[in-house]
Amino acid sequence: MSYSNTSAQYPVHKFELKPGISLTCIETDKFKSGCLTVNILTPLRRETAALNALLPRVLRRGSSTLQDMQSISAALDDLYGVRVEPIVRKKGEIHCLGFYADFADDRYIPSGESILEKSIDIVGEMLTSPYMINDFLSQEYTEGEKANLIDDIRAIINDKQGYATNRLLEEMCDGEAFGISKLGTEAEANSITYQTLTTHYREVISSSRFEIVYCGSADPNRVVAAFKSTFNSLPARPNAIIPKTSIVYEPNSDSPRRIEEKLEVSQGKLVIGFRMGNTMKDPDFPTLVLLNAIYGGSITSKLFLNVREKLSLCYYASSMVDKFKGIMLVSSGVEFSNFNVALDEILSQLSSVQRGEINDWEFTSAKRSIVTSAKSALDRLGGIEELYFDSALSEFPYDPLELSEMVEDVTLENVITAASGIKVDSIYLLSGFEETENIGGENIETN
Repeated sequence: MSYSNTSAQYPVHKFELKPGISLTCIETDKFKSGCLTVNILTPLRRETAALNALLPRVLRRGSSTLQDMQSISAALDDLYGVRVEPIVRKKGEIHCLGFYADFADDRYIPSGESILEKSIDIVGEMLTSPYMINDFLSQEYTEGEKANLIDDIRAIINDKQGYATNRLLEEMCDGEAFGISKLGTEAEANSITYQTLTTHYREVISSSRFEIVYCGSADPNRVVAAFKSTFNSLPARPNAIIPKTSIVYEPNSDSPRRIEEKLEVSQGKLVIGFRMGNTMKDPDFPTLVLLNAIYGGSITSKLFLNVREKLSLCYYASSMVDKFKGIMLVSSGVEFSNFNVALDEILSQLSSVQRGEINDWEFTSAKRSIVTSAKSALDRLGGIEELYFDSALSEFPYDPLELSEMVEDVTLENVITAASGIKVDSIYLLSGFEETENIGGENIETN
């Protein structure tokens, strides 16, 4: 089965290599290199989150013929510096693990060597034929990468903005898979052994859905042939569908849940989580993209120009919409003494959008920012891969550039309708240990 869209800026071709193994080829000769990702899709679950995060790190350490990092580095250097990195992503409630590789385009190799096929072979061998001892993944590699994973989990707290967003999602989505970290927890990582990781590897490699993305100048049929050859040993998996994300349309309680924590910080973090309401039952993505740009997703947004610039209530304030989960987040950096007034003003700006208080300049500028952002992403191989990977996972597939162009047809009434159902679900405050004024009284939880 195949599909092609040659009318887009970059021609896109989709193939089913085997049942449950799909390939998206984005054809472009704009770059001197190419890139690919091989993504294994699994449901995001607490009991497997750390296993998923650890697995590609261990597989990257050695394969059946390239048994250690020294051998792998030498093989990659011989291919003019091919780069292969493990990746773990969370898309809604889909946990995506695998590899990202970039490599020189064959057009720029003096010897005419086929770098593409050899890069695919190395990535494929890491996935399908890893280094094993007595039919188990290496205990040494597992323990070494487990320590690195635990270090990364502990380091999350060092990025206070990211930490605050993660904590908001953990509390807001408690009981939902979306609240689970893509890296899992330290306790979960600590419990992994090379035996349990091997068992998990065999399960995901044999039954999970694969989504492969290639971006470069190679003829799509050549890419298909290379991947078919590399993954020939993998079984078909006709029942391996893209995992679903459960969308909660309304907050669980009538009043927002409020959580306050204290750490050694000099700048407070205020993160607000919103449910998008019935608009997510039949999502209109161009309208949601424009709504976000008007509210807080651009430098001409209401949050940026009013809360940050005009009123100076925040060091930064921006919004984003997770189109898979149907959640909008506002993230801001705030002086401790400004928590209350900043929160009120952020919510006031949303109310103004819901009332349609959007002037022509704001509307036009937001549309322009979306097109500019899309074109900027499409000027990078990694940006192209990310956009088309997101599209491949969406229940409503779209071409990223076409999506940005469809924003031109969105009306003010469309934006008002989409914004009307947005409600605050949870509010998270991160402050320092100095005395601060709580917001909201009885509902605040201090940890």
